[in-house]
Amino acid sequence: MDRTDLAFAGIARQAELVRAGEVSPRELVELYLERIARIDPQLNAIRVVFAERALVEADQAAGRLGAGAGDERPLLGVPVLIKDDVDVAGAVTAKGSGAEDRPAAADAEAVRRLRAAGAIVLGKTHTPELMQWPFTESATWGVTRNPWDLGRSPGGSSGGSGAAVAAGLAGAAAGSDGAGSIRIPAACCALYGLKPQRGRVPTDPVEDGWQGLTTTGCLSRSVRDTALWLDVVADRHDGDGSFAEAVAREPDRLRIACSTQNPLFAPLAAEQRRAYEETIELLRSLGHTVEPVDLPLRDLLSEVIPRYLRGVADDAAGLAHPRRLERRTRTMARMGRMLPDAVVARARANETQTAERFRRQVFADHDVLLTPATAQLPLPIGKYEGRGALWTFNGVARYTPYTPIWNVTGHPAASVPAGFTTDGVPLAVQIAGRANDEATLLSLSAQLEAARPWADRRPPIAA
Repeated sequence: MDRTDLAFAGIARQAELVRAGEVSPRELVELYLERIARIDPQLNAIRVVFAERALVEADQAAGRLGAGAGDERPLLGVPVLIKDDVDVAGAVTAKGSGAEDRPAAADAEAVRRLRAAGAIVLGKTHTPELMQWPFTESATWGVTRNPWDLGRSPGGSSGGSGAAVAAGLAGAAAGSDGAGSIRIPAACCALYGLKPQRGRVPTDPVEDGWQGLTTTGCLSRSVRDTALWLDVVADRHDGDGSFAEAVAREPDRLRIACSTQNPLFAPLAAEQRRAYEETIELLRSLGHTVEPVDLPLRDLLSEVIPRYLRGVADDAAGLAHPRRLERRTRTMARMGRMLPDAVVARARANETQTAERFRRQVFADHDVLLTPATAQLPLPIGKYEGRGALWTFNGVARYTPYTPIWNVTGHPAASVPAGFTTDGVPLAVQIAGRANDEATLLSLSAQLEAARPWADRRPPIAA
């Protein structure tokens, strides 16, 4: 296989190639180290690379492969990247800030499970400070750029992960999602990004991130890769099949609701509307029924904002040197601290009622809900440079009004690529499913991927 094709093959195919002896773990690691050294200076997607450690782990993986461990370790010898809000033993979990300098004592549980499956951790990817923005720029670590358009952001907060996978610097990368932080970079970078059901993937050692809004998952180039990642890291329920089986299964004829409503009444840009409408027509051509619905959006802002602000305050309080935080971040944390505990508690208490409203008014009669992924194209680099906390918050909220809903309700939701603008900027839609029903989203996403392929297209910078 051509080296560039191998870099873009994805973790599922790479695992097959390693098991078959067609490529060695060392060859994969060396390939990505070379690409990171050559391409990442233009992107600034990766904060730290564990080159020597990754090569040692590659040789260890080769030894395990020779001992027949390939069938027991589904990611044996496959390199991955980890977002810099997730602990990797011995490395600082910087969270996009210069306010933390203590190395993590142990791997986060999700990283431990990846390693147990044989994955090799290549490095850690950039995030905005304290993961609070849908763009990846920070005073300490600089600007992360979108490989499809270097003048635009790859989104956030998992922007480094999105840029790295889109540019072929790893087959998949970890992400976290407290208000859209997996789905937004996926939409910006022509990737697949599934936010799992709340509680599906352990977040240890973090407990109750952003007051229960945060979940963890990955960004990948294909639905199949995300399914494999989830099969490795997710907790399973009795009777669950594998996520990989869901991808391989053709979906039933689904009842799909659709809506462009959002809690902020934010306008939808023309290109985003086109992607949404073309996806409706594609779904109908595949035999699904699609019909508009009214969404029960009342009170959603009062359930998101207090938890988000208190979450930023909690993260700031846990840093080694909080005085080093950016001025804008200090303001956000101060607003979070000033919120009465009763307001935060009420926001959390209402989530059950909100989820029940969506169950009754959307998912009782429909299997899936289709919405736009973002309201606008990926943001220009520096759009909020020098802006204050409230200006930035109000602006980005109107850019991403469709994603936080599902962090409140806990439902699974995914960003699915939906073509490109005439200038080659990625477009995407979002699909959300019933509680604990990632399987239907994965099956439908795989059908969309087969009907409208995206993984064969690569950004020019990534050659």
